[in-house]
Parts: sequence; C-alpha cells; structure tokens
Amino acid sequence: MKKKTSILRGQKGVSFIELLIVMTLVVIVLVMNTDTFGVIFRQSRQQTQAVGAQMDRIVGLEILRTDLEHAGFGLPWSFQGSINYSEASNSPQSTYNDATSNPPRAFVSGNDLSTFTLNNSDYLVIKSTIVGTSEASQRWTYITGDTAPQPHSWGPNNVLENGDRVTVIWPRSVTGFNKELIMDGTSFSTIYSSSAFPVEFSPAAATTRFVIYGVSPSTTNLQRPFNRADYYIQQPASMPQACAPNTGILYKATINHDANGTLNPDPLIDCVADMQVIYRLDTNNDGTIDSTVNDISGLTAQQIRDRVKEVRVYILSHEGQKDGAFKFASSTITVGEFGVGRTFNLSSTIGSGWENYRWKVSTLVVKPRNLAS
Repeated sequence: MKKKTSILRGQKGVSFIELLIVMTLVVIVLVMNTDTFGVIFRQSRQQTQAVGAQMDRIVGLEILRTDLEHAGFGLPWSFQGSINYSEASNSPQSTYNDATSNPPRAFVSGNDLSTFTLNNSDYLVIKSTIVGTSEASQRWTYITGDTAPQPHSWGPNNVLENGDRVTVIWPRSVTGFNKELIMDGTSFSTIYSSSAFPVEFSPAAATTRFVIYGVSPSTTNLQRPFNRADYYIQQPASMPQACAPNTGILYKATINHDANGTLNPDPLIDCVADMQVIYRLDTNNDGTIDSTVNDISGLTAQQIRDRVKEVRVYILSHEGQKDGAFKFASSTITVGEFGVGRTFNLSSTIGSGWENYRWKVSTLVVKPRNLAS
C-alpha cells in the first residue's frame, strides 16, 4: 500500500521577520491612504465653501443689480404743492438726504469714506419705490378718469392690496411738469382701495391717467414719497470664521418709514474687503459717454437723469476659507476701471496670511432703466 504524502510536506512556515515586514507595509499603505483622504477632505471642504460663497455672491449681486436698474422708479420729478418729507436722521446716512424742496435724486454716493464703512470703501444710496423690501413696494397700477384703479396685468401676486400705502404720480400734467406728485394739501400719500380710491388722488378727466405706486403695506403715514436703500460694508461683532481678517459684510439697509429714519440692514455678501462705485456720463447730451467719475454729489436730480448712462459697482471679496496650499498672485488688486476706483493693498489692509485667500473682484455694469422720461 502506498503511503499518503502530506500536502504540507516540503512547505516552509512564515518567519517572524517576514510577518513584521508585511505588517509594516500594511501600516505604510494605511497611513498613505489616511493622508490622501485628509487631502481629499480638505479640498472638498474648500470647494464646498467656495461654491457656497459663490451662490451667496450671486444672490447678493442680483439684488444690487435689480435695485440699480430700477433706480428712479416711481420717483416724482416735481411736486404739486409744498411738500415736507424726511429721510435718514443719523450720520453719515443723513449726508445723502435731499432737500424737501427739491425732487429726490435716484443715485447718491460717498467716495472712500474714512468713517462708518470698512476699509474706506464707498457708500451707495439708491432711491425708488421698488427698493423697499415689502410686497407692496413691488406693486403698481394706474387709474383713468374717475373710475376705480385698474387691476395689474402681471397677475394676482402683483396687484396692490387694500390698505397698502401708495403715492400717485401724474406722468405729464397740464402745468407742463413731468411726473408730478399728486397731493391732497400737504399729504403726499394715501391708502389704496380698489373700489373707492380717494377722489383727491384720482384724475377728473376721463382722458387723464395717474400712476399708482405701492410704497409700504402698513405704515400709518409715510415719511417720504419713495423708498431708499443704502449699500455699505461693515464688520459686525461676530464675523463668519471663514472670512479673512479686516473683511466685512456688504449690507443693504432700507430707511424705515418712522420718525427717526433708522436703518433696517440685511446682510448680502460675506467676506467683502472693498466696494467702489463709478458713473459713466454723457455730459453734453450727444448720446455718447464722455466722462467717468466717482462723485456725482454736485448733480441735481434732473442732471443725474440726463447724464448718468451707466453705473459700475466693483466688490472685492474672497471665495472659501484660508488655504495654506494656495498663494494669491499679487499683494495689490485694482478695484475699478478707466482710471477711477482704487488700488487695494491686500498685504497692508488684510495683514498676515492675505495670500492664502482666493480674492476676486465682482463687477456689475448696469444701465439704469428708469431715469429718462
């Protein structure tokens, strides 16, 4: 009988040294994979924060773009009688108030402010009925003759509601004025009613049309016949952790319709270092832009309507958090164009670590739609 041969015969066991080598290799592979996962995780986190910042910036910029395009919407160009209204009461907001004897200016701005705004950035004021944040401020309609106001053609969500506080403008009055504010004595606003609109704010002739603009939904008495939004950069007590030092938040602040004209700020964009505003003008009314300036404080409301053809806003901010593996190319960055604006020094203003942020200048180029007649 043949003997069975063991399958283990002639095989050698694994030595202790070989086992140590295998275990060492396994540990090395695990460590390498751990580092790889760490890098992937950090990159994923950076990209996620960058995408979030981009989305916030897009939303904030679109709000600003809409307000710029509609600057002057619903503003009176002349007054039917003597008027007394108020805007902001505190400084520097009060610097951009208009005299109540003059029509309101669609744009007002402050250039490189040394106080209130962060890093000597600009201050921008936009006046119109539509810059308000209430639903009423987004609505308008018209009334012809002594009939009731017409329903708005944009759908039920845009129809003025009974109780909305409104102003009424006569586009072309018999006195020769354009966009004249209708008044009842010294009252420049009234309460909207779809069935019994006040006769004092209704046209007498069947061929005459008045435009009705919503301003506020519940204010007992408007402080001004328009809404106003102020844009500026400030640093709140608590900033998002991802933001670089000496950056702030771009705010849109509406001026409340109360006796004090206080600010009602809403944050739009985080991690903002600078905002610059420039205006492109047609100074001789020949249809061609011939001047670019950062200050129109000396222009009247009519001159602004006649000359301002384009508004450009430049916002310097960064995407995502600090990234030690990233190096920004230059310590200075231009915020503006056409020789107007400023050169922003990242190194001296932001300080240590400035180069580890992804800086970007977002540019809005807007042609206002509601300045000309």
